[in-house]
Amino acid sequence: MTFPTTFDSETELSSVNSILGIIGQAPITTLDFTNPEISFIYQLLNEASKDIQNEGWVFNTELNYTLTRNTDNKIPIPKNMLRVDVTDGQSNKLSNPVKRNDFLYNKVTHTDVWENDIYADIVWYFEYEDLPSVFKRYAVYKAGTRAATQMVGNPQLAQLLAAQELQARAACMEYECNQGGYTMFGFGDNTNYTAYKPHQGLSRVV
Repeated sequence: MTFPTTFDSETELSSVNSILGIIGQAPITTLDFTNPEISFIYQLLNEASKDIQNEGWVFNTELNYTLTRNTDNKIPIPKNMLRVDVTDGQSNKLSNPVKRNDFLYNKVTHTDVWENDIYADIVWYFEYEDLPSVFKRYAVYKAGTRAATQMVGNPQLAQLLAAQELQARAACMEYECNQGGYTMFGFGDNTNYTAYKPHQGLSRVV
């Protein structure tokens, strides 16, 4: 028996077809952007994907990431950076970074020239194909709700899709909790601890 190389078969085309099915339209075989309806649905899907990613999830958030200065002592902003903030624990009252003219600007010193490299918490934007499957489904329902509202004007359908959107978000939250490895003790990266296991209390082996 052979197995597929990936179990995630959700693509931009299949997602657009899912949205078309939601609003009662026939599926397509290719993404024809000369078709205004297809182009608009594709735009809704990408907007939903960006809105979801902009929240910052475990799969697209990177903590304590080094942002390096160039030869002009400026820090270029990567094109796929959605959000940036100084890492907790750094002297964050001495800097307040924001994106300005494709460089990192310090609102405290009022300049985009930095004396040192900084450590930042970054929220990245990923292409649709690189999203975990649960987030693709969430994007489909979010975009489908918008399509039903803007293209069909069916309030009952929009209400039904909103309920499915909430269920899809719940699946994303489950993914977040499982993958994040969060703990009430607040252990961060590069740390480790051994969780208490109740069965150990029954062990008599020294």
